[in-house]
Amino acid sequence: MHRRPGYRDAPANRSSRAATRSSRARSRGSASFCTPAADDVFWVLNGIRDRYPDSGVVLFAGTAAVGPGERYEYQYGLETAHLLDVDWTAYAETLASLGNPVRLSILRAVLGGTETVAQLVEELGAGTAGQIYHHVNQLLAQGWLAAHARSRYRIPAPRVIPLLAILTAATGGN
Repeated sequence: MHRRPGYRDAPANRSSRAATRSSRARSRGSASFCTPAADDVFWVLNGIRDRYPDSGVVLFAGTAAVGPGERYEYQYGLETAHLLDVDWTAYAETLASLGNPVRLSILRAVLGGTETVAQLVEELGAGTAGQIYHHVNQLLAQGWLAAHARSRYRIPAPRVIPLLAILTAATGGN
């Protein structure tokens, strides 16, 4: 696989290529993925084909401004062969934790700036503090939320764009 600026070997898995950037951790030297022609609606796909003509790779990337001073940029990719070789059932709990409407509402509220369970109870009107804590704990266990101060939660920067990518995929491309 060809390397390009902004890619690095992930320490736990040498077959993966990843780059993470956020407003809190900016990496220098990242080039734009490619400069699209005005009429090229498949500029990302064409860029992937140019860089990885043989092996096949699945990438997701994005930028998101979600609030004042909150900007996230992220890119991650794995070779197709690796994805076909791993045990997909290992990801069941992580994906299942997103399969609950209350948990998705919690993540949306937290991404919008809500930080505490008390604020979530008030904003969502979706149960008691104990019920919301149950959902928060599920999201904490799977890494979708992290405590950043006493009883305050946020979505970890490396999870923002992946979460939005999963939601984008759930739309079915429509």
